[in-house]
Amino acid sequence: MGGSGDRSNRRRPASGIGTPTRDDLCMTDQRTPSDEPPIEIDQTDRRSMKPFIAAGIIAVAVLVAIVIGGLLAPAEKNVTVADRIAGAVREFVDGVNNTDGVGAAGTVCKDFDPKHSPLAQRQSGQAVSVTKIENPTADGDRAKVSVTVKFADTEHPGTWNLTRTGQKWQVCN
Repeated sequence: MGGSGDRSNRRRPASGIGTPTRDDLCMTDQRTPSDEPPIEIDQTDRRSMKPFIAAGIIAVAVLVAIVIGGLLAPAEKNVTVADRIAGAVREFVDGVNNTDGVGAAGTVCKDFDPKHSPLAQRQSGQAVSVTKIENPTADGDRAKVSVTVKFADTEHPGTWNLTRTGQKWQVCN
């Protein structure tokens, strides 16, 4: 039974024909090193650093262009006069809401009279919100803008006057 002619130890191919292939061997079957050809690895291949150096140079050039662009055209120079006027109106209203008075320091002209304020109708303690800012027009250091504010559940439209002091617009009577 255990002789060399015993076929019970040999695995039959899946097709039933011919010699067993690598796929027909069981996990427990042992392979000899001669069953598979050795994989040769060619380590004489030299890789070039040129693509990495080129990518680094391009990255540095892009960063330099961004920095130069930021220095030559800073974002605050891209703000329009209309944006500055709208910002002054919002700062004034925020100051009135936070101080319940005239407005934050620097948001009103020197000779500002609260009795003639665009918010003179407002009762003390009422919160104010800006609902519209339209048609800002500037003539030198003076500007007019149509502003609609809401307080006491009612909208109050009006034309506000502003004066520029340096680069800052301030609400005036």
